[in-house]
Amino acid sequence: MELVELNSLRQALVGLPGVNGLSTEQRKRLTIAVELVANPSIIFMDEPTSGLDARAAAIVMRTVRNTVDTGRTVVCTIHQPSIDIFEAFDELFLMKRGGEEIYVGPLGHHSKHLINYFEGIQGVSKIKEGYNPATWMLEVTTTAQELALGVDFADIYKNSDLHRRNKALIEDLSKPAAGSKELYFPTQYSQSFLIQCAACLWKQHWSYWRNPPYTAVRFLFTTVIALMFGTMFWDLGSKMSKGQDLTNAMGSMYAAVLFLGIQNASSVQPVVAVERTVFYRERAAGMYSAMPYAISQVIIEMPYIFIQAATYGLIVYAMIGFDWTAAKFFWYFFFMYFTLLYFTFYGMMAVSVTPNHHIASIVSAAFYGLWNVFSGFIIPRPSMPVWWRWYYWACPVAWTLYGLSASQFGDVESPLEDGDFVGQTVEQYLRSRYGFRHEFVGVVAAVILGFTVLFASIFTVSIKVFNFQRR
Repeated sequence: MELVELNSLRQALVGLPGVNGLSTEQRKRLTIAVELVANPSIIFMDEPTSGLDARAAAIVMRTVRNTVDTGRTVVCTIHQPSIDIFEAFDELFLMKRGGEEIYVGPLGHHSKHLINYFEGIQGVSKIKEGYNPATWMLEVTTTAQELALGVDFADIYKNSDLHRRNKALIEDLSKPAAGSKELYFPTQYSQSFLIQCAACLWKQHWSYWRNPPYTAVRFLFTTVIALMFGTMFWDLGSKMSKGQDLTNAMGSMYAAVLFLGIQNASSVQPVVAVERTVFYRERAAGMYSAMPYAISQVIIEMPYIFIQAATYGLIVYAMIGFDWTAAKFFWYFFFMYFTLLYFTFYGMMAVSVTPNHHIASIVSAAFYGLWNVFSGFIIPRPSMPVWWRWYYWACPVAWTLYGLSASQFGDVESPLEDGDFVGQTVEQYLRSRYGFRHEFVGVVAAVILGFTVLFASIFTVSIKVFNFQRR
């Protein structure tokens, strides 16, 4: 950070180009810093000053010069450099159209070696005092100049002492030193799988911690929704004398699951899409493999969603007036936590199997609609046509609603007092109307856990297998 002069921005988010975060010039310096972490002996840079104004280009080239001064070799492609930028280089590799060499050698102080070489060619005009050597060099080596002078600069270089010295140097350096061994790396990555996981998790932690627009706004939204639902469905959980009361209490669960779940799935998609772009570059650089990255992306969501589920659960459970027993509160929290998890992982999965988060949101919306219809609340399972009930069992929201309702009311033996269900207990009403059984809650919990693992696993595998980079 000190080498590339970014100490003042240590805590800043990189952000999105042209939207927020670092400027173009700061991003280029950061890119250099990222590559320097691996301590390479040679660094290749493709037009590091392109798209920058004179001041920004000078800052970037100062960073490049600082890198060279640490003993590393930097190879740059550069177009139309200023005098200051051009003279920051030690050596020049100049080619004509077609890739033929016309000068390979040192520049010298104020480019004197380059100037002496070309001025030594008969017919080449002398450089004017104060003129940019890079501009002069390009002007005197054009195809038009070759035709006018009747020369081929590539042939002149091949017959020069400079070319012969370079060939001799290459031949000398091509011979391995006595006793040296060929390079050998026992593993593809320098660190073990667990260390890669730890490093990626540490990185994701800071990425999330420094992203309040995603993390803090999600908590704020959850708190507001909890208070809104709590006041809207005030004390419904303690009213179980009528079938409509039970339906209203289930409606509060149904609304919360879809409202918060879809919000989580939608909000995580742009975050994952941006993170994936960074991952592509870092994986290509050989920093880490796909699995540690994907696993860390999954794990980092868990504590945030735990706090989200706890915030929502405590507020709503108290305000709606559900039964305050340890078992029922545990089941309520369990199902809300893993429901928010699988919705979030579903959003991440949708991004991982599509080129960008815009397409992912379109694909996701189709499934949100299906999950809504087959949740078992709008149309109870016993009322569904037999040929569509299979999708009820494949719908994760249906299992969530099953678990929340059965764990809260599935063991209540108090009788109903109105309508067609007079004389039935709450437990019997849930069985006949919705097909919910209290003894099935453990199985439901296992299935909800299975959906969570399934979506996280598909996300992990997709990150490893699919590559949507555009060339």
